[in-house]
Amino acid sequence: MDLEEAKEFKERCTQCAAVSWGLTDEGKYYCTSCHSVTEKSKEVINTGAIPNTKIQAISRGLKRKRKLEKGWDWYVCEGFQHILYQQAEALKTLGIGPELKNEVLHNFWKRYLQKSKQAYCKNPIYTSRRKATVLEDNPSHSDWDSEPEGLSDFSCLSFVESGTDSQPDGRTQKPFPISKASQSETASICSGSLDGVEYSLRKEKGIIKMTVPRTLAFCYLSLLWQRETLTLSDLLRFVEEGHIPYINAFQHFPEEMKLYGRDKGIFAIESWPTYEDIYKKMIEIAKFLDLPRFPDITEDCYLHPNVLCMKYLMEVNLPDEMNDLTCQVVKMTGIGEVDFLTFDPIAKMAKTVKYDVQAIAVIVVVLKLLFLLDDNLEWSLSNIAEKYNENNKEDKPWFDFRKWYQVMKKSIDEKKQKWDEARAKSISPPSCPTRSSVLYRYLWKSEKPLYHSSSDRAVVYKRREMVVDLQKQFSTLVDSKPTVERKRPSSFQFNWAEEDAAGTCFHGHSLQGVLKKKGPSLTTKNSLYWLSTQKFCRSYCKHVTTYEESNFSLSYQFIINLFSFLLRIKTSSLHEEVSLIEKRLFKTKYSKTKKKSSRSRKGRKY
Repeated sequence: MDLEEAKEFKERCTQCAAVSWGLTDEGKYYCTSCHSVTEKSKEVINTGAIPNTKIQAISRGLKRKRKLEKGWDWYVCEGFQHILYQQAEALKTLGIGPELKNEVLHNFWKRYLQKSKQAYCKNPIYTSRRKATVLEDNPSHSDWDSEPEGLSDFSCLSFVESGTDSQPDGRTQKPFPISKASQSETASICSGSLDGVEYSLRKEKGIIKMTVPRTLAFCYLSLLWQRETLTLSDLLRFVEEGHIPYINAFQHFPEEMKLYGRDKGIFAIESWPTYEDIYKKMIEIAKFLDLPRFPDITEDCYLHPNVLCMKYLMEVNLPDEMNDLTCQVVKMTGIGEVDFLTFDPIAKMAKTVKYDVQAIAVIVVVLKLLFLLDDNLEWSLSNIAEKYNENNKEDKPWFDFRKWYQVMKKSIDEKKQKWDEARAKSISPPSCPTRSSVLYRYLWKSEKPLYHSSSDRAVVYKRREMVVDLQKQFSTLVDSKPTVERKRPSSFQFNWAEEDAAGTCFHGHSLQGVLKKKGPSLTTKNSLYWLSTQKFCRSYCKHVTTYEESNFSLSYQFIINLFSFLLRIKTSSLHEEVSLIEKRLFKTKYSKTKKKSSRSRKGRKY
């Protein structure tokens, strides 16, 4: 029996006209005065534990809302803080040190809240009226003590497990107090958060609004500061594979943080993050936060091109001997210098290096130096290597470009097919158009449903419960497991074993067939080289050069497509980086071309 739960039933008893009800063990209402039992029963919220039971709902009488139906009083920035916390925890499980979450990311986020005037400042933008009285009563409060009263920093949102932060002056920062304002004061028919409507309409010049994609930019900034062994392409790939919360990250919010209305447009994401977008957002945030020069990227760092080139040579099954050539290209172009590699947001031309894309571009340049990639020379050299390997089976095999192409094409096609299938499963399209368009068009459904207003909540949750119950019943009938154990992520997408009997590993193959001795050193047999571009767009263009596949050889197209898929970037972005490496490597060729073009323009004048 439960008298408290029966208080919401306000009908009079048909026997004694009293309004005093209790609940029997079967969930039916009985009168505590005359002990008569009615046919009406209490509404059951969770039907999972009562299969094949007829549920009767009370259609009459006043219903009193539960205490937490409105949830906590929370702000939009708290939602993003919770997403950042979950992403930091995911990175921790991937092997990143806990100091990234507790020190670097935490401090970056606090700096953002202060710069955007949402917390850690006097009169935060959304709570100036509520906080004004407190500041007047306590004029000695510093910026770090004047966080908004409604910003709750409960344990699940705190970046530091202890719940307190040590300030530079030795004081201890208290966690944000949880607001206990009445529902009548904070009720909103437009959003679950207190500032959802105002946040979505806010357009203040010079202020960067927080979005879900920018949470990844914060994570990558922290990884870059720590010089962790994780590139931006790896980070985005782990997001797609579900190892880092991003799509439907709001479903990890506490139950008391209600989302509806305008919150849906702020936290619901319907597309995968792109490399270029996160890269630009990362630079914007670094400038907005006025971050100092990042720690130096030296030769022993994972992000140095010499290290990354070796990693990607192993990834795409190319000979180890190519690493000597990539190191030479890095040295000749100067892209391995500390000042070139280190990110400095406060510099005049604040930009950081696309470390992974740059390393891949160096490998593409080396392949062109060795094989030219003009759909002619690489196949001629393959014929020579094939004949040598047939006649000298006991010696170290020469690298055969044709055989490598066949192995990699098969592997990359299989990987692409699995990738397309995985992305298609993560969406719910009504039909199946082309693969390229199906990736970004349709809604991403979450386990935690979103609704437009609080009045729609009951309908949406009932529909969701029905779907979940049907799925459970169907899984029981077919004896299938609803969830599949996720594989542990790896920075390598391909695994090539040296002892492979099929001979598909080319790591130990020799480049003797494409190199020749010239004095004490080795040089390439190929004496030609064609530039990826001889014309760069003007400075006011957003891109450096254009890439049209029809203008390039099939071998070059394959190489560009292979590496672009490996990094999940556009082929034009990689082609642009290759052109920039070539511009540094062949300065004289580009300068001669520039002089010829200027002379031809002068000759046309009359």
